[in-house]
Amino acid sequence: MNVLTANLLLSSLALWVAGRIYLITMIGGGNMTTRSNGWLWFAPTIVFCALLVGCAASLTEATGAPVPIRRSEYLAVDGARLFLLTRGTDRHAPVLLWLHGGPGGPERPLFRYFNGDLEKHFVVAYWDQRGAGRLFDPKADPHLLTISRHLADLDAVVDHLRQLLGQDKIALIGHSWGSALGLLYVQRHPEKVSAFIGVASLVALLRSQQAEYDFVSTEAARRKDESTLARLRKIGPPPHETADRQLAMERLTDRYGAVFHKKPCKICVALRGMINGLVTPGELMSIHRGIHASLDAMTPELLSLDLERAVPSVDVPVFFFLGRYDRHVEATLAATYFETLRAPLKRLIWFENSAHNVPFEEPDLFNANVMSTLQSIGIQLVKQ
Repeated sequence: MNVLTANLLLSSLALWVAGRIYLITMIGGGNMTTRSNGWLWFAPTIVFCALLVGCAASLTEATGAPVPIRRSEYLAVDGARLFLLTRGTDRHAPVLLWLHGGPGGPERPLFRYFNGDLEKHFVVAYWDQRGAGRLFDPKADPHLLTISRHLADLDAVVDHLRQLLGQDKIALIGHSWGSALGLLYVQRHPEKVSAFIGVASLVALLRSQQAEYDFVSTEAARRKDESTLARLRKIGPPPHETADRQLAMERLTDRYGAVFHKKPCKICVALRGMINGLVTPGELMSIHRGIHASLDAMTPELLSLDLERAVPSVDVPVFFFLGRYDRHVEATLAATYFETLRAPLKRLIWFENSAHNVPFEEPDLFNANVMSTLQSIGIQLVKQ
């Protein structure tokens, strides 16, 4: 205990004792009403407890004990309120910002459900992108959902975290569409990013849609799955510009273990998530509606995106985590792009028992690889 803390604690104790003596004297002299006796008798204890809490906080800082962060906030950015949840057992740990997929699919509840242990080693920030999750507004202008708008929003979030936590650089981890968003951002702002991890990375949406369609068609024919073939004919070949067609294709792909190779009990996860306070029933409805709105608004622009042309190089370390069975966002397209991508350091890691949802299919292995990968470039993690 440092001298300042010790003196403060002794002063608090002295104040409490003096207050008690004063009250005893006043009550004994008959100068207080019965109604006021209880409150004034208790008042010194309240003051003492408040001062004691202050002493504990001072002592924590003085001894270097970790100070946790649990912060939920809305950031006002160019006509929108961006939801940001920031959590960690030590606010001085390196910052890890999740970029969810979709667009419009806030995976914050899933990230916390399956990958919450990362909060023991990082300050983990979960951002609901414009139009998604808690930010879904059915009256919002869909024309504002653009790649450039999301990049500007991301820059505002990154700067907020850097200022709030006093760190020059943070690590980004993007899933699916979030990986494309992250690479576009890293290309523009390498000075703010310590490392980037792309998970089930989207490289070129149109080529990915064609690969997914071909996979389902071939697999359904091989299995003589007439119901899937009939559904496939109804959907039609790419490009799939609407949310309904894309989500219908995703459901067909998932029949063959190429979205979730290891399928979780989705109802069980939803119920446990609600019980644990990770998501509310109302938020689940907003997530569903936000996915449809964002996909409808952004797909026409995304169909022209190809990272091989748009992002041939970056100036930060890059790591790709790919699921061996991913045919929803074709993993081989990401692997091919990764071979040509120029970066000061890069590494590709395959997850042999996953498809598109690597963090939720092999969460322990995923978390371990996030930690070891970032440690390999000198990022010091919090030890438990």
